[in-house]
Amino acid sequence: METTETTSTTPFPNIPPVIESNDSEYRDSGVPSTVAIAGHPLHPLSVIFPIAFLAAALGSDFGYWLTRDFFWARASLWLIGLGLAGGILAAIIGMSDFLQIERVRKRSAGWAHLILNVSLLVLTLINFLLRWGDAESRILPWGLLISLIVGTLVSLSGWFGAELSYRHKIGVVGAGSRRYP
Repeated sequence: METTETTSTTPFPNIPPVIESNDSEYRDSGVPSTVAIAGHPLHPLSVIFPIAFLAAALGSDFGYWLTRDFFWARASLWLIGLGLAGGILAAIIGMSDFLQIERVRKRSAGWAHLILNVSLLVLTLINFLLRWGDAESRILPWGLLISLIVGTLVSLSGWFGAELSYRHKIGVVGAGSRRYP
């Protein structure tokens, strides 16, 4: 007796409506970024430091919680400020891709990435302003809680950003058009 197996033509499951898959996107050449130098997309490069700064701020908040050493409070303030500045730059670059590439606006991962990033930038601004002028007294409990929420949102947003790049081939080095290749 012969059995037939049904196999997917893509190397990933289709999990709608959170993360949708499209076989044609997997097989095409991809949609290039609107902000690139020599064809290299800048958005993935621009998010590295804000992610690192905001993750380190969460760590320094925990360091303050454990030691009550002012060094950690000052470090958190600087890390949050640098994360905010870098995040705004990354948001400007990412917004260019969002507004100019139709494929990104047609994917739930694109909208989730946008909404999560706007939320985490607003929370990061609140966290920075909360600490401005008195970095030490504002860490516990609200500063630490906001840093924890921001860290979680950064992780979720990064997941959706990777979905856009790897599953939908958006913002990659490709020969496709900005609409559909």
